[in-house]
Amino acid sequence: MNFDPRLNAIRPDIVDARLSVAGEARPVEGVLKEVAVPLLSLRREPRFDARLDTQALMGERVRVFDAREGWAWLQLESDGYVGYAAQDDLADMGGAPTHRVAVPSTFMFPAPDIKAQPTVTVTLNAAVRVLRQDERFAHLANGRFVVASHLRPVGEAEADFVAVAEAYLHVPYLWGGKSVLGLDCSGLVQLSLQAAGRASPRDSDMQEKALGQSLPKDDLDGLKRGDLVFWDGHVGIMTDAGMLLHANGHFMQVTREPLKTAVERIAARHGKITSIKRL
Repeated sequence: MNFDPRLNAIRPDIVDARLSVAGEARPVEGVLKEVAVPLLSLRREPRFDARLDTQALMGERVRVFDAREGWAWLQLESDGYVGYAAQDDLADMGGAPTHRVAVPSTFMFPAPDIKAQPTVTVTLNAAVRVLRQDERFAHLANGRFVVASHLRPVGEAEADFVAVAEAYLHVPYLWGGKSVLGLDCSGLVQLSLQAAGRASPRDSDMQEKALGQSLPKDDLDGLKRGDLVFWDGHVGIMTDAGMLLHANGHFMQVTREPLKTAVERIAARHGKITSIKRL
């Protein structure tokens, strides 16, 4: 069988015990950990200068199959992505999260006081455990405080994933990024859908296969808000019948432009539209 290495933990020496793989690799069950930093960078190789493939958010759960020399080889529980991350950025499992961050970014304060020096910045969809809250602040299990209005209970979804994506207009483009500090085209789609309570694969080719129903790709006049437009290695979100929102390397940020303008420009590098999907 051909296993996608992005989504299956397979190395010559170690393999996820849940997979049926013939060979000499040692089956490993893995150990569940959680992300202890605002953004966990998942890299192609165990080096800080290696390519960034994706990111995980604070509170996400991961399955670690191997840990050595400061690097953990792991798989994200949320979307199944496999890669290497700094071992010190992980922690033992805590209690189940009760809330998620529902704004592009917010601060964790050391005290319930907006004049206190923020301890750390966390971003959309980070998971936290609230012990108690008042009208102004939520007191977290890690001892920090977050403005309560910036959180939503786990399971409470946003009504419009496109509105979530629109909040990222002008955010810088970052290959593998998944936050207001920088994101790529498929990261914007995944992050926005997640906030709206819908699971999404990580990369654009995976999203093209898994999401929505296909529309005629040569008819650009009948599109609606929320339709996804795919090219080879790229995806954008329609904000209305004619405008495309996408994180792109041309402008190096999230931009909104007429779809037909984008089609003409992208054709020179990525070719024609490969599909259009309606969720």
